Amino acid sequence: MPNQKKAYIFALLAVLCWSTVATAFKIALKNASFIQLLFFTSFVSLMLLFLILVMQNKLKLIRQITLKQILISLGLGILNPFLYYVILFKAYSILPAQEAMTLNYTWPVMLILLSIPILKQKLSFKSGLAIMLSFLGIIIISTKANLMAFRFSDFGGDMLALSSSVVWALYWLFNVKDQNDSVIKLFFNFLSGSILSLILMLSTEGFHLNTAAIPAFIYIGIFEMSLTFVLWLTALKYTDSTDKVSQLIFLSPFMSLIFIYLIIGENIHYSTLVGLFFIVTGIVVQQFIKSKPQNIKN
Repeated sequence: MPNQKKAYIFALLAVLCWSTVATAFKIALKNASFIQLLFFTSFVSLMLLFLILVMQNKLKLIRQITLKQILISLGLGILNPFLYYVILFKAYSILPAQEAMTLNYTWPVMLILLSIPILKQKLSFKSGLAIMLSFLGIIIISTKANLMAFRFSDFGGDMLALSSSVVWALYWLFNVKDQNDSVIKLFFNFLSGSILSLILMLSTEGFHLNTAAIPAFIYIGIFEMSLTFVLWLTALKYTDSTDKVSQLIFLSPFMSLIFIYLIIGENIHYSTLVGLFFIVTGIVVQQFIKSKPQNIKN
């Protein structure tokens, strides 16, 4: 099978998995708190990543990396999965799935903005236009298109969803400086994230597991946090151009809305569709300016 065809297959599998997780989040939150969801899904991811390391015969590579590299990866675990998902899961516990998912999808916009102070990049006119289009989409979704009154449907929840995109963008920017193997990096990220989320859960709620939530924990741990990243990284390894597979990520939010409607039964607001159109248009405009980063998320 040609490598580019393999790249498309792995990329589409990753996009399909990411398209279902907004629905899975809401289902899981019916039987668990957002803190419990954070710990148990992080732990499932950690176990699966360890298994992948064993299957790929990469455990020996861990002995070859320096303590400094390990500490960097452990430190990045504070951003992802710990901070990113604790904020995101809290947002999903407050907002409709369609709203939380769409606002979280603004992370490429936040990446542009944060690249200015962190990477010392200049903001071009086209980048500024891309940001304005995406932020117009954010306002349309957050106010449910009530632009004249400018009332947010849930200001706190919307700010949480947007904050999660900021945390993800920060994680990506700092992650590019981590030279470890991608799967090893994820393993140490989730090791520290699992420890921190366990501490948070024990200090706030105590250890409690609702068996009804176990299937959702396993699903999210596999198809949002760990295996799907490996699928995406594999697609990037096989492709001869990251642009060819990165554009497939734009399918994810629209497919997510279909699952949200069919499985959860949320009525999809026209403002969500209009707002999502502006957000994606802004990201596409930026896509034409320069290549998108390789480590792409839902």
